[in-house]
Amino acid sequence: MKDYSKKPLKIFISYIADQKKLFAIDMGCAALVSAIDLVFPYISKNSMETYLPQSLYKTFFIVMAILTAAYLLKSLLYYAITIIGHRMGVLVEAKMREDLFAHLQGLSSEFFDRSRTGTLMSRLTSDLFEITELAHHGPENILICTLTVIGATVLMFTINWQLALVLCVLIPLCLWFTLSQRVKMRNANLEVKRKTGVIFSALENGVSGIRTAKAFANEALEREKFYSANDLYRTAKTDYYRSMGLFMSGMEFTLSIMPVAVIAAGGYFIMRGSLDYIELVTFTLYVSTFVTPIRKLAQFAELYMQGSAGFERFLELMRTEPTITDCENALELQAVEGNIEFNNVSFTYDKAEVLHSVTLSLSKGKTLALIGPSGGGKTTISKLLLRFYEPDSGEITLDGIDLRRLTQASLHRAVGIIEQDVFLFAGTVADNIRYGKPDASDEEIQNAARLAEIHDEIMNMPDGYSSFIGERGVMLSGGQKQRISIARVFLKNPPILVLDEATSALDTVTERSIQRSLNKLSEGRTSIIIAHRLSTIKDADTIAVIENGELAESGTHAELLAKNGLYAELYRAQNE
Repeated sequence: MKDYSKKPLKIFISYIADQKKLFAIDMGCAALVSAIDLVFPYISKNSMETYLPQSLYKTFFIVMAILTAAYLLKSLLYYAITIIGHRMGVLVEAKMREDLFAHLQGLSSEFFDRSRTGTLMSRLTSDLFEITELAHHGPENILICTLTVIGATVLMFTINWQLALVLCVLIPLCLWFTLSQRVKMRNANLEVKRKTGVIFSALENGVSGIRTAKAFANEALEREKFYSANDLYRTAKTDYYRSMGLFMSGMEFTLSIMPVAVIAAGGYFIMRGSLDYIELVTFTLYVSTFVTPIRKLAQFAELYMQGSAGFERFLELMRTEPTITDCENALELQAVEGNIEFNNVSFTYDKAEVLHSVTLSLSKGKTLALIGPSGGGKTTISKLLLRFYEPDSGEITLDGIDLRRLTQASLHRAVGIIEQDVFLFAGTVADNIRYGKPDASDEEIQNAARLAEIHDEIMNMPDGYSSFIGERGVMLSGGQKQRISIARVFLKNPPILVLDEATSALDTVTERSIQRSLNKLSEGRTSIIIAHRLSTIKDADTIAVIENGELAESGTHAELLAKNGLYAELYRAQNE
């Protein structure tokens, strides 16, 4: 487990260290490339000073052949660097994406309430794309350029220290300009990343809501929304390239002036007789060797800014802590009885009180129905039971144990939930039913489908259980989606069941059919049913009426009718 409180560079290095074999090969090849680049000017100097003047033609051509072989080796080394380095970069990117996805799964519901899906998609995809190039080219370019610059500088001092000092005066100017522009480029690239998230959100909304847009003939409105998001992205990108253009032009000037300064100073020294032409030519070759890696680093700056901006946004998420965590030595639920109690529970969300001092109890195998006006807090009670949120005060217990003392995973395994808005994954019918028990056999899946009374309909589909159901089950009817979700919970076989408006969006005939499946599913389980249609909960052991976040009244169907309170009023209104 990595420590994300460390400095970004240390964290980045730790990811590269996970691929140390590939990294070592990549750096070894890079070091050899740097050595070959440094050899050429030295051999040129020897050729002009020794081999050619002394007519050592055979030696000269042997050296040229060796140099040719060295450059052939250099091309092979670059091939290895490209293949191995990019593979290392991809592995680093993939590991970061795995860690980020796993971290997102551990965050609390409150985080996802406040985050847009498109923005999170941007963090998981485009923000990490440049990491591959940064992980590969970053260490490689830094090593090649550092070795080449240091080697060229040392050799230039051995040729003529006065000319070398001329370069040393210009280098600080280059460094100052680079550092002064770095912050502007980084900020501009961060803004591009943010606007990319806006684009992803606009795309996600536009594509997932396309049917609604068509139904309301609002395609033009959706286009305008997307164009607006696209304009923000275009402006951010333009500002980034403006900063990039200033950086590149400034770097090009400072680098191009170096050979000019060397030639001018070298000409002056030749006039004074303190330098010969061969030394000036050799020195000029080393200046080219010196300038090339710096120019490469300047070009690498764009990649660095993109990669580092993406990495910063990666760290921003990785440093986001879940608001709900397992306590130290949290207990694993084993044999669950299903006795549930809400003791004086209050809950506030976004500074608004949702529940106030609610006390409820439910015994093993019994059914509790929650009814009342919309927005009264019924669904919040089910979310608190699953510990998606934490109560501000009071406690919720399962079999006498405070939920805060249990592991979240074991609690979630003990509870099966079926909601009004069923979420099905893009895949086959079998895949979605198997989600309740990932290691289930085909026979178990079919048995669960029979219990949910959907087996015959599945068999009539084109590919039976292998039929593809589309994004979010778009190729199925509402009743089929509900039955598949019921089959999924049958397969999970939890001791506790939560039905949150499970049939409210269905027609009466389909509702009655599915209600049979739900009744069968509820047998022997502790069940909490949230419903608006009172006909579906008349037989519940306890009916609790929740109004304005408070328990208004509770009892059996007959008891509540006799009280002639809110429940009786709702019941009469529905029957009328």
